[in-house]
Amino acid sequence: MHTHTIDEWKHSHDFVLDNQQGERMAFYVLGLTAVTMVIEIVAGMAYGSMALLADGWHMGTHVAAFLITIFAYRYARAHANNPDYAFGTGKVGVLGGFASAVALAVVALVMLLESVQRFFTPHAIQFDEAIMVAVIGLLVNVVSVFLLKDDHHHHGHDHGHDHHHHGGHHHDHNLKAAYMHVMADAFTSLLAIVALLSGKYYGWDWMDPVMGIVGAIIITKWAYGLLQESSPILLDGSIDREYLESIEQTIEADADNRLSDIHIWRVGAHHYAAIITIVTHYPQSVEHYKSLLQSFDKLSHVTVEVIQCNSEPCIPA
Repeated sequence: MHTHTIDEWKHSHDFVLDNQQGERMAFYVLGLTAVTMVIEIVAGMAYGSMALLADGWHMGTHVAAFLITIFAYRYARAHANNPDYAFGTGKVGVLGGFASAVALAVVALVMLLESVQRFFTPHAIQFDEAIMVAVIGLLVNVVSVFLLKDDHHHHGHDHGHDHHHHGGHHHDHNLKAAYMHVMADAFTSLLAIVALLSGKYYGWDWMDPVMGIVGAIIITKWAYGLLQESSPILLDGSIDREYLESIEQTIEADADNRLSDIHIWRVGAHHYAAIITIVTHYPQSVEHYKSLLQSFDKLSHVTVEVIQCNSEPCIPA
């Protein structure tokens, strides 16, 4: 029967990226976008303007994206130490970024389909009103970009407390997704202004759908890049091959150690867990093998199994 506490041997599973400043800025942008959305929808209905009404509902998709961002921050923080999650909620922010990237891709698809349709069946454009809407949208999104920019590039502190973890510059996929949404909206508003001015002053009505197609393609590229960053984390993607080989070489350079099994996967945006099985004639304590990995600061949670070999064949040449 144990008579002492085992707390000192317990691992922390709090791998949440705590970016309260980014969360606060996202909340401000949510409020700004929601107010603009309501004003444009009300004005569109009052004045019979389809341009105002359409842009208002388009703003609604970004409101939904910011709600996802804020929910992900708060849920991850509230459940960081919930034992129902084997390795904590470090991936919730990544999931929020993935969901927002999907929403961004859907917006791009709708833009593409509508632009292609308008290219073959042009609609009458009320240039002055449409330009006013585009300028309002651009101003709102430029403000939003500046609110999120500093936090997107300089943000966050991890909560991880294991001795393998060290601080550094980290990417907040949740905040990056919100940033991509306002960047995409600002970019489409800018393209729309160029197209509308071309149509108004030069009669180039075809510029409107062309710019829509260009915007959809670029936004799709942004969304795809964010999906590429976040999906390997959600799918327990392993660490890069060079880093893995360095870990293997470090362990096998000690005594006659051989690795029979090694699994390294992400448990958060910037944290990795490792399960390592070592076969050796001369077993040491688990702490000895963990000490060999002290310099690998990406490993936040390490489990080591040591198997003693009593015969020659069990150690590969």
